[in-house]
Amino acid sequence: MKLALGPLLYYWPRQSVLDFYADIAESPVDSVYLGETVCSRRHELRLDDWLEVGQMLAAAGKEVVMSTQGLIESESDLKVLRRIVRQSASGEPGFRVEANDMGAVRLLTDAGVKNWIAGPTLNIFNPATLQLMVDSGATRWAVAPEMSGAALAEVRAALATPIETEVFAYGRLPLAHSARCFTARHFNLQKDTCEFRCLSIMDGITLRTREGEPFLTLNGVQTQSARVHNLLADLPAVQGKAEMLRISPQGASTRGIVELFRAALDGAHTPADALAASRALMVEAPCNGFWHGRAGVEQYIAA
Repeated sequence: MKLALGPLLYYWPRQSVLDFYADIAESPVDSVYLGETVCSRRHELRLDDWLEVGQMLAAAGKEVVMSTQGLIESESDLKVLRRIVRQSASGEPGFRVEANDMGAVRLLTDAGVKNWIAGPTLNIFNPATLQLMVDSGATRWAVAPEMSGAALAEVRAALATPIETEVFAYGRLPLAHSARCFTARHFNLQKDTCEFRCLSIMDGITLRTREGEPFLTLNGVQTQSARVHNLLADLPAVQGKAEMLRISPQGASTRGIVELFRAALDGAHTPADALAASRALMVEAPCNGFWHGRAGVEQYIAA
């Protein structure tokens, strides 16, 4: 089973990003997704910079995928999207594209690209929709994080054409996008004058209940879970339903998490031992409820 590193969902300083991917180049991850998917105001790296990082990773033997933004709001966003599609269609440098909205799907289809990836924000939950993506040229499907393992098995069984399946296996769950920036609002700022406050927050802002319990995470225009989705203990069940696992980057210890997943998949650790070892590397407590068809916040242990 292959490992993928999902796109960086947070806003980090430029040098921190470059150092992070230089480290990832030496990790046992197979595919790396690059690009800004959350907020178009995040400009520490422009598209040319992401393509340069991609070339470095490709030289290290990684499959590189350019991820598109999940919420297109302006003509400048469309220009970036068109460039991402164009580089794939022209073969310069020809990185695969992860489509995260239907505008990207349309552009890829019109350009005749036949090896793109249907991203998790397309919200594909039934075989008819997935088949439409396959017919449009998708060759991999990144499952929406809230889909259960049982529902995933049903969709795959009903699909007329097989497609490589990627499951979100580790990271804070991306729950929603909004035109409003909740991080800016947290600091009593407007979105257009946000002072780029995200830049100093490596893993988002934890939102707590009145009782002080972690509830959600604010990440600019994106809302995430507070707990960290972690399927290490569920690997035997996941392996029968997908060909690839996605790990979402966090502010520290991402490479350690990747190595734990690789060790567990290779049999060097039992899934239970790998989960136990991962807790020291996690920014918050684990959860896996969505995979079991339960509330996402739960940490469920199958009997």
